[in-house]
Amino acid sequence: MLKDIVIAIQSYLEAHRFIVKHRLWKWILIPGILYAALFGVGIYLFWISSGQAIDAIFSVTGLKKWMYTMEGSWLKFLFIFGQVILQLVMLLFYFSLFKYLFLIVGSPLFAYLSEKTEAIMEDRNFPFSFQQLLSDIARGIRLAFRNALWQTVYTLSILILSFIPLIGWFTPLIALIIECYYLGFAMLDYSSERHKLSASQSIDFIGRHKGLAVGNGIVFYLMHSVIIVGWILAPSYAVVAATISFYKTKPRLS
Repeated sequence: MLKDIVIAIQSYLEAHRFIVKHRLWKWILIPGILYAALFGVGIYLFWISSGQAIDAIFSVTGLKKWMYTMEGSWLKFLFIFGQVILQLVMLLFYFSLFKYLFLIVGSPLFAYLSEKTEAIMEDRNFPFSFQQLLSDIARGIRLAFRNALWQTVYTLSILILSFIPLIGWFTPLIALIIECYYLGFAMLDYSSERHKLSASQSIDFIGRHKGLAVGNGIVFYLMHSVIIVGWILAPSYAVVAATISFYKTKPRLS
C-alpha cells in the first residue's frame, strides 16, 4: 500500500510537467474556476450553518447551559474541543457530498481529460463515441451513488464516535482518510472503464491498490491549502495524476 501511495503522490509532479508540456491548461482552468467558486461559497455557508446547528443541539439537550456552570473546569474545555471536532467531521461530510455532485456534473469532461492524457502518453487516439460517452457518464453516476452511500454509512459512524471524549479527537483524521480514498477511487475509475474493467472489477482492482486512491486524495486535499489557485488546479490535476498512476500499475492488473 505504501508503494502505491508513493506512486500516486509522484504522479502529481509528473502530471504538472505533462500538463505544461502538452498545453492542457484549458481543460484545467475551465472546470477548476467553476469548482473553486462553488467550493468557496459552499464552505463559507456550511461552516456558518453547521456551527448554528451544533449550537442548537447543545442548547436543546441542555449541554450548553451545563457548560456555563463548569466555568474554568477542564470538562468545559473538553466539550468545546469536542464541538470543534464535530464541526470538522461535519465539514468533511459536506465536502464528500459536494465532491460527488461535482464529479457527476463534471464526469464527461473528466472522462475526456483522462482519455486525452493516456492517448498522448501512448501516442495514439481513442476514437470518440457518443454512445460510449453516455455509457461512461451513466457508470460514473452509478459508482458515485454507490460510493456516496458507503461513505455516508462510515461518516455517520464516525459522527457518533466524535461525541466520545479522547477517542472522538481522532475522528477527523479517520474521516479524512476515508474521504481521500473515495475521491481517488472516482479519479481512477475513469481509467478502469477505458480499459474495459467492469464496475465490480474496478472496485476489486482499486480495493487491492488502495494506496493509489488514498495517495491521489491526499494530494488533492493538500492542494486546497493553497487558497484559490490550489482549488482551481486540484480537480483536473487529480484526474491526470490518477491516469498516470493507473498507467504505471497496468502490468499488475491481473
